[in-house]
Amino acid sequence: MKARCVLCDTIDVISDDNPLAKKLRNRPIHTYMCEACHTRITDRTIERTSSDHYRSYKDIQPKEDW
Repeated sequence: MKARCVLCDTIDVISDDNPLAKKLRNRPIHTYMCEACHTRITDRTIERTSSDHYRSYKDIQPKEDW
């Protein structure tokens, strides 16, 4: 099966027996990302979360008066 990366538009060949290929065939909402883009995003996310400027919105408590 051929799959196109959402970010860089490279076309990769995925084995038809791969669970990812089945997921892409049966659920079109799922998108494919090549390994290079996946590692790049992972590295940048780790770098961003370890910086002092990162603020997680999950940590914010809702206001009582809303």
